[in-house]
Order: sequence, then structure tokens, then C-alpha cells
Amino acid sequence: MMGIGTRRTQFLWAMLLLYVLGRFCQLYADRLPTLLIVILHVIPPALFALAHGSAVYGAKGISIFAIFCLGFGTVAESLSLRTGFPFGHYYFTDVMGPKIFQLPVLLALAYLGIGYVSWILALVILGDVGKPSRVLMVPLLASLIMVAWDLSMDPTWSMLDHAWVWRGGGAYFGVPVSNFVGWFLTAYLYYQAFALYCRANPTAAAPGTFWLPAILLYAVCALGNILILKQPMAPPVVTDPAGRRWLTADILGACVLVSLLLMMLFAVLAGRKTLSGRSTARCVRDTEPLVQ
Repeated sequence: MMGIGTRRTQFLWAMLLLYVLGRFCQLYADRLPTLLIVILHVIPPALFALAHGSAVYGAKGISIFAIFCLGFGTVAESLSLRTGFPFGHYYFTDVMGPKIFQLPVLLALAYLGIGYVSWILALVILGDVGKPSRVLMVPLLASLIMVAWDLSMDPTWSMLDHAWVWRGGGAYFGVPVSNFVGWFLTAYLYYQAFALYCRANPTAAAPGTFWLPAILLYAVCALGNILILKQPMAPPVVTDPAGRRWLTADILGACVLVSLLLMMLFAVLAGRKTLSGRSTARCVRDTEPLVQ
């Protein structure tokens, strides 16, 4: 089988490096524009997903993934903003930039980037969705991987960065538990829809090295959260809208623990399976080898 092409590979690594840069920019949040940091957190992973996914599933396949991901995500966010279901009652500030119908455009793109690499990790860990059991298990695991990301970042982005505000606070450092249940449900719906598409459009196996950039992007996301311990603008104590006070050190410590013990667990499992050559993930179409 041929490789994914030099130019495409270079682009993937460039997006990964840009994302690394964005994570380090967190250290200078008091000197750099907040919107620039948000853009570097969101745009490189989204472009990575489109480039990697077009090699995996072709233009049609990654377009379908994007439609499912952005479609279900946007509907869920819009519904929750108006009714509180499925995530809870909250609103967005201007931190994440321009909004359409109260929903920041950059937030929708965040669904695409991390949503795609979470799917790839689940695919590598469990194998392709051609078998009946895996057509259910891969979406479930991908949803858990996605929720792990949200557990690691929601308290900091809401309570410390104020990108959004939970109107009634919540038990998880100012974030309601309903948020994570809603995340799992929303992610599962678009992953399950895509798994059924993949089952109807079988693909061929890819070399293990093909998966490494996607695994590394998720790992960088996890390890990058360690840098929030040096959050330059965070006060020692923050108060949620319900009046409950939280220690900033506790918020940051919990998010780092989730990143290291949960997110990195998924990345290590996928990495070990890839490097050992035991991954049975299937993604590359026989009829169109991955060439540039």
C-alpha cells in the first residue's frame, strides 16, 4: 500500500505543530489576544481532521463525518441554549469570537477537530466497524474519549477563561453533571451515524504509522493541559453564578489529573496498539490509494 503522500503528510505535521504552538500560547494569555489563542486551539485540529479524514475516507466520507459532527453538535448546542437540554443552562461570552444564533463559530469547529481524532483513537483501539459488535462499541468508546476531553477543559474555559457561563453553576467545579451526559449523548449520536455509514462503505487496512499523527494530536491536547497550572491571569478563588466559591488550584489540578490519567490512557492504548502492529483498524479505500 502506498503512503499518504509527502505534501499531505507535511500538512498534517504542520497543523500538529501549530496546535502545539497554541497550547504554549496559554502561558502568555496575559500578553496575547485571547481570540488568537482560541483560534490556534481550534483551527489547526479542524484542518488536520479534514486533511487526514480525506485520506482515510475520501472527500465524500469526511464531508459526511463533518455534516454529522457539526450538525448534531450545532443542534444540541442551539437547543440547550434555549431550553437547557441536553447540556444545561448556559450562555456564551465574546471570548470565542463571532457567533451565529448565539453559538460561536469556533466552538462548532472544535467539535470537528477533537471529535475526529477521538473517533480515530477508538477505531485503532477496538478495530474497524465492520463487525456487528464494533459498530456499537466504537461509537461508545469514541464518545467516552470525547467526554474525557470535555472533563479536562470545561471548568477552565468556563470558570477561569469565561468563554461560557453556566447560569446555575454545577457540582464539577462550577460545571453541571448534565453537561457531560449531554456531551456523551450528542457525540454518540453522530459517531453512531458515521459508524453505520462506514459499515455500508467498507474500506481497507492502513499501515500503523498512518494513525500516529492523530494519536499525537490527542496526546498533545492532554499534555498541553499541564501548562494551565501556570495560568497567568487566574485569581486564587473564583465564584460560580450560584455563589459557590472554588479554589483555582483545585480546578486546575483536577483538569490536569483527568488529562494525565484518562486522556493519556486512551492515547497510550492507541499508541501501543499502533506501534505493536496489532491494530485492526480499517480505513483506506482499496480503489483509491493514499497518494498526493
